[in-house]
Amino acid sequence: MNDALTAAWRRAAGHQRRFDARFADYLDSLTDPAGGGLEIPGRGTFPARALQLVRELSLRGGKRLRVILLHEAAALVTDESVPGLDEAAISIELLQTHGLIHDDIIDDAPTRRDGPSTYYAYRRDFPDRPDTALALAVLAGDLAAFLAGRVLLTATLPPDRALAMAAVHADTAASTVAGQLLDLERDFHPAPDTGLLHEVTEYKSTRYSILAPLRMGLLAAGADLAPYDAELRRYATALGIANQIHDDWLDLFGDPQALGKPVGSDIRSGRRSYAVRALLAVCDGKERELVDEALGDPGCDEDTLDRVRGIARAHGVDRRLRADADHHARRAASQTATWRERWRPEAVAFFAHMPAWSITRDH
Repeated sequence: MNDALTAAWRRAAGHQRRFDARFADYLDSLTDPAGGGLEIPGRGTFPARALQLVRELSLRGGKRLRVILLHEAAALVTDESVPGLDEAAISIELLQTHGLIHDDIIDDAPTRRDGPSTYYAYRRDFPDRPDTALALAVLAGDLAAFLAGRVLLTATLPPDRALAMAAVHADTAASTVAGQLLDLERDFHPAPDTGLLHEVTEYKSTRYSILAPLRMGLLAAGADLAPYDAELRRYATALGIANQIHDDWLDLFGDPQALGKPVGSDIRSGRRSYAVRALLAVCDGKERELVDEALGDPGCDEDTLDRVRGIARAHGVDRRLRADADHHARRAASQTATWRERWRPEAVAFFAHMPAWSITRDH
């Protein structure tokens, strides 16, 4: 690893540490109306409990890659401190919290980030009131989404800059929900084609995890997006596909301890992921019967999952997924070839290396 790249990853670790402290302070401030926090009803315990669960999930783990991307996107333009990056980072991470809460409802997932999902926390609160637990989890996710927009609009930024960043955020949030809708529709297709899987990835995750941080970081630094937006999209799209293929590989072949959650969720939920599609394309006969029985079975045990994993390995699905992820990672990295001509090489080195890192991580 060259000196510029080492420095970039050192900066990334610093961004993460500083953000975690800033995020905790912001979430704590929400309970202080006198200090500009959120006004919540004085009576009852449900609103405070929702804020508590949003806070817990938001601060519990996570790689903070969106935060790092925001800071490094601004660093493409300047090495000076950039106002608004903290607010943009809080905004995008709260949008992530919203997505995780709702994803875990949709997937009936008991754990998230080495702890209970928000939905299951409410199910423990109300073991005899499942409808109430579901409603409260939905509302907690909604609360996180509205807080995500609020933080940008209440920031002390020049109005035009705050509005431009809030517009990116609002468009990204709507696209993410549309992606979640398409994600559910995808599983009505017995074997969706890769074009559909790419579009689900684009809308459900790429736009808020990669493209929005790139755009918002550059906007915060005062850059004009128009000349570069098409290539930013190409970079984000290729990196998003590589990242999602690797996520799907981890869900079937990864280490639960490193991931902080059980593997096999795509099999148990019947989700037609990149890995599941590749598996369905190669197995037949008795193998296909086993895979079909496991798909969509929430009670699929570890022994059955091991057998499905063995079928996948026997047909080279694990190797094929890795090769596909590598292909898209290389496409993403190639987009940075011209960035050094106009942007700071220290930050460009980070984005050039990011795709390779994204397909070798263990969580």
